[in-house]
Amino acid sequence: MKRHLGFLFLLMLCVGSAAFAQNQKPVVQAFDSPTPDERGATRILYWHTAKKAPLGQLAIDYGRPVWKKEYENQALFDGFTKGKVWRFGKDFWTTLDTGLPLKIGGKEIPAGLYYLGMQRSADGATWNLAFVDPVKARKAGLDPFMIDKAPIEFTVPVSHEKVAESADKLTIVLTTAKDDIKNVTLKINWGTLQLTAPIQVAVSM
Repeated sequence: MKRHLGFLFLLMLCVGSAAFAQNQKPVVQAFDSPTPDERGATRILYWHTAKKAPLGQLAIDYGRPVWKKEYENQALFDGFTKGKVWRFGKDFWTTLDTGLPLKIGGKEIPAGLYYLGMQRSADGATWNLAFVDPVKARKAGLDPFMIDKAPIEFTVPVSHEKVAESADKLTIVLTTAKDDIKNVTLKINWGTLQLTAPIQVAVSM
């Protein structure tokens, strides 16, 4: 009888341990994307027609978060933007890849690859484009949702305004001026928020 009870206890212990193990999350998990994520991209290529060769280019690649109706509640929107660095996109990092030196909002920016964020002042009055060094972000093991922990290398000011037409998803566009293709406008639309910044491109004509 004792032997039978001992076996029963051992069986219950094994079953309990197995159930406990099933309920425990693994130490390391992987989150894949079985379907392609929607990404947006905007690019300017400078092309020498006589030489039939590129002179350089700049491109921004980004995820496109959906604007939600509740974001029109100013208190809610202020709650997750004021005094914070917004991840400025969705899923993977928003990146600026430029083969040409730039000047954005008066700030000299060397050619290279940058992760981008959007910074809003604590009083909500000003917005800045925040530049993160990808090497430092990777070394620190930072995911884009942890951008508040990323070291910001520098920021550049952007102008902001509310517009009547709402953008359902984040939209970023680079456009050249018709009278001088070295002058570029960065325009960002998300919901009724529009942010813009002038860019001067150092390209040899």
